[in-house]
Amino acid sequence: MGMPNKTEMRGKLNKAKGAVKEKVGHAMGNRTMEKEGAAARNKGSMQETVGAARRKLSDAVKGLGKTIGG
Repeated sequence: MGMPNKTEMRGKLNKAKGAVKEKVGHAMGNRTMEKEGAAARNKGSMQETVGAARRKLSDAVKGLGKTIGG
């Protein structure tokens, strides 16, 4: 398994920032901030998933190249 790529890392960061914003919004009773945090967390989850899929595809292609190349 390869190292996380930029998309994956951005996703993890956005997910964490969104979770914090969501919790702060909830604690302050600010529903707008809470919803924005939830949206950022969801966006981060999607970015992380796309990045992981890209990484796995890249790893598979590299493995196939090694198999074909000998």
